[in-house]
Amino acid sequence: MNKKVEKFLILFTDFLTINLSLLLFFYLRVETGWFKLISQPDVLLPMVALYIYWLIIFTFVGMYRTWFASSRFDELSTLFKSTFVGIFFLLFLILYDDYSRGVSSPFGFFIFIYWGIFLLIVGAGRLTVRSVQRNLLVRGIGRRNAVIVGFNPKSQNLYNTIKNHRALGIDVVAYAAALYENINKEYNGIKVKGVVTDLEKIIDENNIKNVIISLEKHHEETILEVIARCEGKNVEIKIVPDLYEIISGQVRTSQIYGMPLIDVMPELMPEWEKKIKRLMDIILSFMLIIITSPATLVASLLIKLESKGPIFYKQERAGMNGKVFKIIKFRTMVVDAEKHSGPVWSTKDDPRITKVGKFMRKIRLDEIPQAINILRGDMSFVGPRPERPFFVEKLSNEIPLYKRRLKVRPGITGWAQVKHKYDETIEDVKVKLRYDLFYIENMSLRMDFKILFRTIFVVLFGKGHYD
Repeated sequence: MNKKVEKFLILFTDFLTINLSLLLFFYLRVETGWFKLISQPDVLLPMVALYIYWLIIFTFVGMYRTWFASSRFDELSTLFKSTFVGIFFLLFLILYDDYSRGVSSPFGFFIFIYWGIFLLIVGAGRLTVRSVQRNLLVRGIGRRNAVIVGFNPKSQNLYNTIKNHRALGIDVVAYAAALYENINKEYNGIKVKGVVTDLEKIIDENNIKNVIISLEKHHEETILEVIARCEGKNVEIKIVPDLYEIISGQVRTSQIYGMPLIDVMPELMPEWEKKIKRLMDIILSFMLIIITSPATLVASLLIKLESKGPIFYKQERAGMNGKVFKIIKFRTMVVDAEKHSGPVWSTKDDPRITKVGKFMRKIRLDEIPQAINILRGDMSFVGPRPERPFFVEKLSNEIPLYKRRLKVRPGITGWAQVKHKYDETIEDVKVKLRYDLFYIENMSLRMDFKILFRTIFVVLFGKGHYD
């Protein structure tokens, strides 16, 4: 089924069931008719407000992500957990309102009746949509062609699982082998139509929508090549992981009837989330500039008093899609710090850092001017830290997929900054790249809020690093 149609159906179903549950609740409570009930302001206004409220909660817990082999139990479990939190927040608001008005009303406890009706109707609506979707897929409507990368016992077991569960809506039509010796071989009538270097051709000729990587161990370079060759092909990429990758928690996994899969998300963030993220960046950066203006004046004065040179430091960095921009920071080093050494990374106890600069770096005060970069659209509050073009080219030659960081707008803080220390060696860069790629594959407003809260912790306790 088309993704847009699928999302429209589930959004429309939630709209009907969320409002229907509220109407039924009011109907049972006041014992009146439907048409008279819906025309009452004390019903219509709460109905609109509550729908928006639940829509926001459902969005943040991921209930509008594209469905993929999610079990009915998982669907209802997510619904229960999200509404459990939401209903108690509503109860708190009701009891607080009663307390502030000095009244005692039993309505707060009636909210649990509403919750029961809500779970029953919304859950039934979602299960109905999923059942219809499964039936359509089984009948051949909305199915998607897939290629399995790898020709080995693991990939053949994966094929059997997919073939035996038509409700997945996936038809494996080809294999792409890692080794040339497997070309023209077949399994259950499905042929190996080429190797990894032929992947673009296989995708185009067979209308492939799903690429499932099922390679044996020690094929990391091949996996990276597959992901790179799928760029711009509008396909979903999934990887059958090793046990370590599952238990490490560094991947987002889904399942094909018990078989775990790593999601490699080609769509980094839905368009509406991108717009909200950008709006939040503008509002927060504007507020940051105003709130920190006294600290900015003090910092400017201290920088001037301690050493000669400009207050602000501008340096070229590689932004989204490789676009070069000048990052703005308070100067924390001596003037011409790289005059004799050339481009080098700073270290934790770098002798080029001034005393004022060391203090500002410790409390992250030197990062404040980057709010101007955010207003200009060069940066975001959350994203991979922007690197200098010199290091981008150098590291891209040494580390596969390094340039994938350039797919998103760089940020003041990021998942790598709250999880790892200073970049002092190439190994530190590789570790941080793993965190950056994890962020890119899991980009969401929820993830951004999580990183922002962790950043506050990092700043307060002096951990992490922003270069």
